[in-house]
Amino acid sequence: MGAYQSPIAPGRSWYEDSVERPSYPALGESLSVDVVVVGGGFTGLSAAVHLARAGVRVALLEAHRFGDGASGRNGGQLGTGQRLAPSEIEAAYGFARSKALFDLAEAAKAHLTDFVETNGIDVDYRPGQLSVAHKRRYLDDYRKEVDDLAARYDYPHMRYMEAGETAERLGSARYFGGIRDTGTGHINPMKLVVGSARVAAEAGALLFEQTEVERLERRGGKIVATTAAGTVTSERALIATNAYGTGLHRAIDAHVMPIGSFIGATEPLADPDAILPGGEACNDSRFVVRYFRKSRDGRLLFGGREAYTSATGDIARHILKQIAEVYPHLADVRLTHAWGGAVGITMERLPYVRTLEPAITTIGGFSGHGVMLANFAGRLYADRVTGQEDRLAAFEALRIPAFPGGRLARAPLLFLAMTWFSLRDRI
Repeated sequence: MGAYQSPIAPGRSWYEDSVERPSYPALGESLSVDVVVVGGGFTGLSAAVHLARAGVRVALLEAHRFGDGASGRNGGQLGTGQRLAPSEIEAAYGFARSKALFDLAEAAKAHLTDFVETNGIDVDYRPGQLSVAHKRRYLDDYRKEVDDLAARYDYPHMRYMEAGETAERLGSARYFGGIRDTGTGHINPMKLVVGSARVAAEAGALLFEQTEVERLERRGGKIVATTAAGTVTSERALIATNAYGTGLHRAIDAHVMPIGSFIGATEPLADPDAILPGGEACNDSRFVVRYFRKSRDGRLLFGGREAYTSATGDIARHILKQIAEVYPHLADVRLTHAWGGAVGITMERLPYVRTLEPAITTIGGFSGHGVMLANFAGRLYADRVTGQEDRLAAFEALRIPAFPGGRLARAPLLFLAMTWFSLRDRI
């Protein structure tokens, strides 16, 4: 593998060393297309695939390399439903809309598994996810969620676990109980990025890396994306930069906040079957969530330190401390990789999808739930453009307020709020 290091996130990820990453050219001329997509992550690549397959002339512009943002550096867990629990969405929007959003997420899950199978993309898929409680008082909520999803949301794949079963399935007695979800799973996200780019290129999409969009503006009824090497003129534009699009549009800056999240990969474990013996992924009940799973070659991939400033500190030291809290026998384990990146969150922890101006759409703010939803949102955007059922409208109708304080004050305010939640996790 090459020694390439992402210029937009700290640390080389284990994912980068797990797959060959073909490179794509930079834009070298001015082009005219039907749709320009800005951002080469899950959403942008998925949109490019489905637009090109429908006969739409599409150009995708990525400032760095495909997957350098959250799409290629995340925890790889699909999850179930939206980022918020159905009960929280139901309280805000009512049962009918909550159920519709849950069903949309299930469609996203089915789309992803079908997409990789149909296109021969090996993403190291493994089934199962454990959601575990780090405080005893959360257990009643976990039981209620299992019952509600089975009885009212037609989802029979979750089962409540008592403390003994939780410890057995984790290989750790750190947690009080939890949920086992057999209707979802986890993947190597960089393999999905690489495979999606291949499929998009084969479909006829024009793919460009190392091509930063300096401005996106309307001129004479057209949309013009200006780069250092040329312009791309189009009828429509999709901004799919998520946490990495600062400065392209004020509305995105106001509604999507980048926060840092960090992951470590251990050396292959001496006894991998002692940890997560069923192969599931795991996330816990902290607001500053910890999430972990095993790789195909028996490493523990552990994430859990979030940051709300630009300082990353010693990633490995913090991750190792958290690993030892869950698995004390791994106190001396060695990390081969430690890396970070930015996750795009919203105030409501639900996606931010908007038509910002005529024919200019943005999709992002998946708040840590984008492995499944971001891919599907790209597909839904293509469906809208090609005149098919407009399921993207369900996301566009969500009430997503701007972060308070404006560009200068919102980061300090969020830091204070997240520090409070982090402290509350410990109480």
